[in-house]
Parts: sequence; structure tokens; C-alpha cells
Amino acid sequence: MLPPRRAANAGANPGLFAGVRVALTLLSVALAAALALLGLTSARLARKVVTPARRETDTRILSLDTSAQTITLTRTPDTVLPGRYGLFTTGTAEYIKLGSVLAEDESSVKRKLLTHVGPTSSLGAEAAFSGWYYQRADELHLPFTPELIGSAVGPCPAWLFPAGDGDVWVIQVHGRGTTRSECLRAVPVFTALGITTLVVSYRNDGEAPRSRSGTYGLGSTEWRDVDAAVGFARRRGAKRVLLMGWSMGGAIALQVSLNSAHRDLIAGLVLESPVVDWRIVLDYQAKMMHVPTAVTDLAIEALQHDWANPVTRSGASIPFDSLDVVARAAELRHPMLILHSDDDGFVPSDASHDLVVARPDLVELQVFEVARHTKLWNYDQQRWSDSIRAWLTSRGFVAEEAA
Repeated sequence: MLPPRRAANAGANPGLFAGVRVALTLLSVALAAALALLGLTSARLARKVVTPARRETDTRILSLDTSAQTITLTRTPDTVLPGRYGLFTTGTAEYIKLGSVLAEDESSVKRKLLTHVGPTSSLGAEAAFSGWYYQRADELHLPFTPELIGSAVGPCPAWLFPAGDGDVWVIQVHGRGTTRSECLRAVPVFTALGITTLVVSYRNDGEAPRSRSGTYGLGSTEWRDVDAAVGFARRRGAKRVLLMGWSMGGAIALQVSLNSAHRDLIAGLVLESPVVDWRIVLDYQAKMMHVPTAVTDLAIEALQHDWANPVTRSGASIPFDSLDVVARAAELRHPMLILHSDDDGFVPSDASHDLVVARPDLVELQVFEVARHTKLWNYDQQRWSDSIRAWLTSRGFVAEEAA
């Protein structure tokens, strides 16, 4: 006769089971806490992506020599760049223009002042380096009129610089966290070629009306305001319209070219440091901030779905697939010139290169080096201007004698 089977837990240590239960409970709590932290961090990142950014200080004024008209700033990848730039300041001046680098060391950069700063002036230490150079439309000394473009969110302010016979227009679109002033550098190039320039604003940029959510659509909503500007140009007599977009303005311009009811009027695009694929840009910027890939992926995933709107506060889902113009390259119909630096430092040029490979029949890319994000004009104004003139001439937008 066989001996009776022993119970499965016979002889087991009750304390061991209790310890395992405690360990599993602690592990579950730790896992839940980690997931909650991941979710919270991702939500914060998602909100940051769609929230209109304020200008952040990125350098400090170390010294100001009003007799020599020089200024010394902390050294950054931007403040050491050759060329002409601007500096947002506080105190007796809110914006000053900077010239060439006169001296530099490991921690500081001395530059020439192009805006006269008097001996009684007082500037705060915190400052923001800028590629704008021109801050106001009247600084160009060109005829212009302020306009209002009617859009779904309300009247959007614009500057109109008339030129030539009015047949060819360029509509300029600024980037994320900036205003129309960013575009002023390009106006003289187009004016000299007889091309009328319309510099526009769009929802939530601080000048145009606020949408209900008050957040960016990364081009998926803003393009409608720019499309309204294309309609404005048509009503004013434009026969052909070019779109010029800076950074996120490039993403907006691309969406206009793909979705506009006025596609027949659009004749080409000029893109400066453009966002062509947001996933590449957000992944790059997250790595620069040492954000884990899992956080970035979760933030992008959340932004794509309406159910996450209460958390991301985006107001509506962001269609990243539709904003990926490399994936949609077959849909492109308009020739384009892209000006992008491989040393951009903010919007990597990878997608711009990919777009040339995808549509070599339509896309021309002028690759810069050293120049940083949207600062190509500042770094090499001659090459930047010549590239635009040559492209416009080759595409028949201006006569060769005008160029």
C-alpha cells in the first residue's frame, strides 16, 4: 500500500510565503509608481510641445563698453557665430543689434554693437540671442501697409510689402515661439526681384487670435490661417503665390501646399530650417534634454489621440502621420528650395535630405554648415540671398535681368 501523498505546502516555512507576498506587493507598488512617473513625465513633455513658448534667456551680458561700443556675452554655440544678429535685453533697451565677433575665450564672446548704446544706458544681465536682426517692419525702409487677414479664428495681423506688378507674391510664415519679425530678413530679397511680400501671423502666436485650446497644432491647424492669406493674395490680384516657411513655419507651408483649396495658385515653396517630420525633431530635442526614449514615444502617442486631450491639453489630436511630408512625398506638386544647416542644433536636417532623395524632381536643397537654426541669413547673407535669387530665376519667377 502506497504512503499517503504529502500536502503541497507541508513543511513549508510560513514566514517565507509572507516575505514573498510582501516583496511582490512592494514590487507592484514600485512598478505602479514607475509607470505613474513615466506617464506624468510624458504628459508634461506633450504639453510642452503644444504650448506656445515664451522667449527664454540663453545668455548673459558680462560687460558693456559704451565707449568702444562692444558687448561681452557668455559663450554659447550661438553667441560665438560669425555674422550679424540681435539680442533681446531688459533695461533701457529691449532689443539691440550685434555685429562681428571681436574676441573670445572658453567662457565669453566679445561682439561689436551695431545699435548705439549710450553711456547712461543700463541693461539687465539676462538676455536672449536672436537671428531676427530686424525687429520692426519700418526698419527695412520699404513701403508697407498693415493688413488683417480674416481666418476661422478671427483677423490675423500681417504686413504687406508691395513690389513689381503684383502678379507674384510670397507669403512668409514664421516659426514656433516667434512672431512675424523673424521673416523680415527675407523681405528685401523678394522686393528687389519685384515680388510682393505678405508676412503673416497665425493662431496662438501672440499676435493673431487665440484658438479655443490656445495650443499649437504643429501645422495641422495653423495652415488654415495661412491658406486664408493665400485667398487674400488672390483677391488682391496675385497670379502666382510662393510660400516661405521658417522652422515650424515650414511645416505649416508644407501643409498649405498639400491641403489648400488654392493649390492651383501656389507656385513653389522656399523653406528655411524647416520641420519636415515632427517625430525626428521631437526625438532629437528630447535626446538633447536627456529625456528617455520611452517618455518621448509615450508623449507622441498621447498627442495622437483625442482620449489623451485632457492630459496633454492639446485641444485636438496631432496627426503626426499627416505631418510627415517625407512619407507623403508622392503627394507633393510644387517645386521647393530648402535652406538647411547640417549644424542646425534644433531641427536636424535629416528629413530635408530625405525629402530630396524622395522627390529629386521637385526639391532642391542648399546645405549650410556652422550656421545654427534659422540663422543662415545671419551667418552668410550673400550665399543665402544668392541661393534664393538663383532658384527663383531658374523656376521663371523673375526675369534674369532682374536677378
